[in-house]
Amino acid sequence: MQKPNFGESVVEIITRDNRYDRDAYYFVREGLDFTLKMLKKQNHATTVQRHVSGQELLEGLRRYALDQFGPMAKTVLEYWGVHKCEDFGAIVFNMVDKSILGKTDQDSPADFTGGFDFEEAFVRPFQPVTRPQARPTGRQVTPADPVRDHSRTSDSKKLSSGSN
Repeated sequence: MQKPNFGESVVEIITRDNRYDRDAYYFVREGLDFTLKMLKKQNHATTVQRHVSGQELLEGLRRYALDQFGPMAKTVLEYWGVHKCEDFGAIVFNMVDKSILGKTDQDSPADFTGGFDFEEAFVRPFQPVTRPQARPTGRQVTPADPVRDHSRTSDSKKLSSGSN
């Protein structure tokens, strides 16, 4: 008997557990590939054929989501039913149960508990940076100060018909 392909396996999973959209499973599979490439670059290795921990996968999925969806990452993931890191763990272990992914004896869904806060990971990077208030320099600026008041000019050439 031939092993079912990824798409068929995902259909079987969501028939049994419909908490997550089909695209969430594709995202996790692609995110795993992204994570392996990321780890390969970090280790300056020519090949990476090793087990990826739950925390490493979470970091890879976080980076992959930001890379793919930017400021829409949280919205897209929530649309797929993924609201917290534990949801990624449930998806991974659904895939393990279907023999799509492998695991070690030490791996468990608890590895995905408390990975990161979605608001911090996917919203905060796109919020404007709050700058500290400027300190007073001690210099008094008056409305007639030529350094600050650029609206007053006696230079008639600046008001010409564009032949500056």
